[in-house]
Amino acid sequence: MEVNDRNSCYITRKHLQKKLVNSVDRCVDEALCGLVRASGGLCLLKGHRVVLRSDLDSLKGKVALLSGGGSGHEPAHGGYIGAGMLSAAVAGGVFASPPPASILAAILSLYQAGASGILLIVKNYTGDRLNFGLASEQARNQGINVDMLIVAEDCAFDQPSKAGRRGLCGTVFIHKLAGALAEEGCSLDQIVSKMKEVLKRIGTLGVSLSPCSVPGCLPSFDLPPGAMELGLGIHGEPGIKRSKVASADEVVKTMIDHMTNPDSQSHLPVKSGDCFVLCVNNLGALSCLEMAVVTRAAITCLESRGVVVARVMSGSFMTSLEMAGVSLTLMRADPETLRLFDAKTSAPAWPNLSTACVSGRSYITEAPAMSMRPQDDKHSQGPLSPVMRKVLDRICSTLLEKQEELNSLDRAAGDGDCGNTHAQAARAFQEWLQDHVIPGCPGQLLSVLAGLVEEKMGGSSGALYSLFLTAAAGHVTEGRSSGTAWATAVHAGTQAMRRYGGADPGDRTMLDALCPAAEELMKLTTAPPAGQMDVLHAAVQKAAAGAEATRDLTARAGRASYIAAERVTLPDPGAVAVAAILKAVAETLGEQNRAPTS
Repeated sequence: MEVNDRNSCYITRKHLQKKLVNSVDRCVDEALCGLVRASGGLCLLKGHRVVLRSDLDSLKGKVALLSGGGSGHEPAHGGYIGAGMLSAAVAGGVFASPPPASILAAILSLYQAGASGILLIVKNYTGDRLNFGLASEQARNQGINVDMLIVAEDCAFDQPSKAGRRGLCGTVFIHKLAGALAEEGCSLDQIVSKMKEVLKRIGTLGVSLSPCSVPGCLPSFDLPPGAMELGLGIHGEPGIKRSKVASADEVVKTMIDHMTNPDSQSHLPVKSGDCFVLCVNNLGALSCLEMAVVTRAAITCLESRGVVVARVMSGSFMTSLEMAGVSLTLMRADPETLRLFDAKTSAPAWPNLSTACVSGRSYITEAPAMSMRPQDDKHSQGPLSPVMRKVLDRICSTLLEKQEELNSLDRAAGDGDCGNTHAQAARAFQEWLQDHVIPGCPGQLLSVLAGLVEEKMGGSSGALYSLFLTAAAGHVTEGRSSGTAWATAVHAGTQAMRRYGGADPGDRTMLDALCPAAEELMKLTTAPPAGQMDVLHAAVQKAAAGAEATRDLTARAGRASYIAAERVTLPDPGAVAVAAILKAVAETLGEQNRAPTS
């Protein structure tokens, strides 16, 4: 297989693409060794770049399948060796046909294992045809029953040259179907006859956003930024058209339009009601996300034409080194074709596909019924509603007053938005208060606040506060709102923050203010009613001291942990915010207790 080099032959080290290999000369042999070492079902033929099934004895009396070609198309072809697919594969250098001697050695190994016949599956490239053809003639001279099947399913050129259409990813379909027939014991003639018919129903077209580069060489061609090439070959051979990169939907439509255009001699006939197998093949460097987007686009485009998509393969099946591109292969399928396609194989690179028809399947399930957002629920006021409203009002005004102070503290070790996020929560509370009554049940109010900070505050702070409030809510109900209940609620919320947030006291986070306060509040479980305010004030002092102490701590959690310790000399803004909130609560409750009763 010849590389079409559209670049200068002048090569410098800075022009070469980076490759994670040990040696340009040894990379193919080491890659084959890696493949075989990773799979117990494969072995190497000594002295040759030939991969064989480890269980050659199982071939007795059956047709063996041999394929191969240049390296650089992994997982083709070695990845398709196994029961139900290939019996062996022979590899050449990167993008280079394998030598006839190695092909013949593979044929002889399969013959000596007792194969009744050997089918060579060859992509339509001149080098492959010549070398596999020479080996097959040499094998026939030794009395071996050999036949060769040429795969030429490229749909790129409207008027193919005398060389014919190129063999591309559709070859993998032939590996699978012929392999299933061989496993069932069909004769060589039967397999060849059936596969020739199948080949008439397969078409492939590729598109690339980048070139690829053979190890030690310049990129195979130049492609300007923002351009793509339609119809190129798997070695970087020229395509048929260059254009600006478009959306995935547009690119897929262009590809399928071209593949099925009846004015082209290479087109694949497609009409409404036809059943097809689709292969979305990553040419090397597309991300899994892009591949999924393209797969969706291809299925949708085909179904819009009335085509039944029976099966879909999406992944890397016949690559072109690191080329950023994709090819689409379509195979018209009848029930027999699908039966062979679904037959089991032990080949390591064959995907674990569903046997359910893709088209017509309900692929969206109903979401479970979700309860309304707590902040949308209707509540009834209770005896505690007035004081809880005053507490909440004071918290909101405090956070809004401290917005710039918290931002300033956060700029030293974060992105300077701690005050903004707390202010967002405060404004969300104020907005909610305008249209809602404070529920009489404290736990219901905490659930409302949890929903508001989760939705409006955002970031890690929003998640942490929501965790705290959600975990605390179940411990304070309308009939259970004593000092003991509140202490237990604060403790539960603090523990939830620690459990899910991964931070502990001493890590320079809001927990350095919250944990000592929560510990102090546990004294409410034994304090007499007259002493509960003293406990609360002591907890506020512990929170303030904890927040101030964070200026001397080394951050081990949160964004500040990524900043050099000597640059972080101010108190942690999250801890300062917690101390301010607790102070606002204590001041409001203190004022409430001092208020004269009527």
